[in-house]
Amino acid sequence: MAKIELKQISKKFKDETIIENLNLTIKDGSFTVLVGPSGCGKSTTLRMVAGLEKQSGGEIWIDDKCVNDTPPGLRDVAMVFQNYALYPNMTVRGNIEFGLKNMGIAKQERERLIMDICGIVGLVPHLNKKPQSLSGGQRQRVALARAMVKQPKVFILDEPLSNLDAKLRNQMRTELIQLHKRLGTTFVYVTHDQVEAMSMGDEIVVMNKGVIQQADTPMKLYHDPANQFTAEFIGTPAMNMMDMRDMQGLEIRSATVPGYAGFRPEQALIGAGADSEGYEIEGEILTRESLGAENIYQIQSRNGVFFVKTFLAPLETMRHVKVTVPYDRLYYFGLNGERLRGVEASSKRPAAVGGR
Repeated sequence: MAKIELKQISKKFKDETIIENLNLTIKDGSFTVLVGPSGCGKSTTLRMVAGLEKQSGGEIWIDDKCVNDTPPGLRDVAMVFQNYALYPNMTVRGNIEFGLKNMGIAKQERERLIMDICGIVGLVPHLNKKPQSLSGGQRQRVALARAMVKQPKVFILDEPLSNLDAKLRNQMRTELIQLHKRLGTTFVYVTHDQVEAMSMGDEIVVMNKGVIQQADTPMKLYHDPANQFTAEFIGTPAMNMMDMRDMQGLEIRSATVPGYAGFRPEQALIGAGADSEGYEIEGEILTRESLGAENIYQIQSRNGVFFVKTFLAPLETMRHVKVTVPYDRLYYFGLNGERLRGVEASSKRPAAVGGR
């Protein structure tokens, strides 16, 4: 296990700055997920930790040792890529054993390690098969086993599940979580899929344009976002965001005037609950997604299009509805996107309660 520290990291490609002044501490034994849209710098950050990219400035520390000048093979880091990168002419055993041979490990010890690791990831029945005979999930397990057998201090995983279908992705997510608990090793995982991030990580680092927007636990990110980007990026459907200039009938008391107000789709009340105290929005149902236990509505209003998620019985489309958002479920953001706290809101009727 190892703690990883990134201190004032910057990365430039020619004249373009991809990452600037990035500071991050990844706890020893944690499952930390870097998440963000394409081009946000998450994979570049991962590759710099592994030593596959050289940072333009700053220091990388692994296990209390600065590894700026340490080559990738000596950083005690194992990496699993999006593409499995298996040798097609070798069996499962050969692929896993290849790195051990290069490390000069004796045959008897190699065999013990291979059997131990393959027992953990369920590959023992497939040891003599070649990659073309394996399913996508089995190939990904071979890639994991090849990394695990080296017994590294850090596992680095760069979108390892993106080539798998939805069912297999869900299965492999569960297996990776269990594997991390069993090994207790530091995992650093990159994905653009916030569902993957929320379901797997102890800590999630949200990135955009080379800048860390927020690093926190999944629940903290969801319920207490630091800024508008995190609020809209985390959650499916995304947080509804409305321009305060369009929110007629809402009175605000705040030292800083908010530019935007947001609310989670499941925090809005529709149908039977819409008569509660809160900010009222009238609109027309455009679409309804029925997902079994829940329904997601897309609603057109004077404030624009927004989403409501509910477990109530489905309502018909094209129907005029009233939606109520409790005042204490509204989030407020400045024009610069930063979260505003301590904002109080009410309708132009007397009653008032605190905002978020």
